[in-house]
Amino acid sequence: MADEELARAVDFLYEVGLLKRYKRTGWVVAGVAAPESIADHSHRTAITAAVIASMEGADVQRAAFLALFHDTQETRLTDIPYIGKRYLKAAPNTEVTADQTAGLPEGLAEVIGDAVGEYEAKESAAAACAKDADKLECLMQAAEYREQGTDTQAWIDSSLASLKTASGKRLAEEALRTPSLRWMHEAREARPAL
Repeated sequence: MADEELARAVDFLYEVGLLKRYKRTGWVVAGVAAPESIADHSHRTAITAAVIASMEGADVQRAAFLALFHDTQETRLTDIPYIGKRYLKAAPNTEVTADQTAGLPEGLAEVIGDAVGEYEAKESAAAACAKDADKLECLMQAAEYREQGTDTQAWIDSSLASLKTASGKRLAEEALRTPSLRWMHEAREARPAL
């Protein structure tokens, strides 16, 4: 890797670090006092994509990889709230990604560009799982914020309506029936503290 490519790789890593600072604006609109970051969302989305892909018999690693890169463009576009999208004509995510990866080593730029292109095309099983993971993660986050007293029903409804895979739909139904900290209470009861 040439020095210039190395510098561009570091620039790219710093750029995606912005996702840790940028908050998800939909939750700001909903009135959440300390909303999750875009990176928080992307992390659970990637894990959720792996779960859905496993249930669907799709490529688990590919689905998780696509989900990791699904919102990287928001370093340049920010997280545009749903209502704002009707008034804005943003560049396609594939175009933003091409700009972000310009100057990176060719193989790396291609891997990232291919992942974003596959996700946006929504044609592969892995992409379908990653897309559903994005919606399911939003639904689950909305359910968690609802438990804390914020009215997030509109986010739950729109996320639920967007799910396509049978596994995504089943997981969503279960998530809406399950208190978010049930797992912790069960774990404490199963194994008392030392």
